[in-house]
Amino acid sequence: MKVEQISIFIENKSGRLAEITRVLGETGINIRALSLADTSDFGILRLIVNDVEKAKIILKEKGFTVSKTEVIAVEVPDRPGGLSAILQVLDADRINVEYMYAFVERCGENAVIIFRFDETDKAITTLQNNNFNVLEGERLYSM
Repeated sequence: MKVEQISIFIENKSGRLAEITRVLGETGINIRALSLADTSDFGILRLIVNDVEKAKIILKEKGFTVSKTEVIAVEVPDRPGGLSAILQVLDADRINVEYMYAFVERCGENAVIIFRFDETDKAITTLQNNNFNVLEGERLYSM
C-alpha cells in the first residue's frame, strides 16, 4: 500500500530542473507524478517514477542529492468535495498530513492524491476502514 517516492534537492537556478528531466528521459525513466517546492536558494523535487532504484542511481551519479521516502496514493472522486471527505476522516483520527499533491488519471473519473503522513500505517488503516481506495505502488508506477 505504500508508494516509493524520490526527493531531489536542487539549487534554484536556471537549467537544473531541465537537467533532471533530461537525464531521466534519456534513461527511460517515466515520471508519473511530481511536486516542486522551492525557496529563493533551493528546491525539493518530489517524484513518483516507474523505476525508483534506477532513478536514484542515475541522479546520484550526476551529482544530485536524492532520498527515497514512502508516501500513500489514494484514489479520490474527481468532483467537488472529494478531497474534503478524505481530510475529514483523517482529521477525526487526528492524523497529520505533512504534505500532499495530486494528479488526474488519464482515463477515469478519479484523481489520485499523494500523501505524506506523520503516521503512515495508521493513515492507511483509517482510509481503508472508511472505504477509500489506497493504491498499490505497482499500479501507480504503470498508470
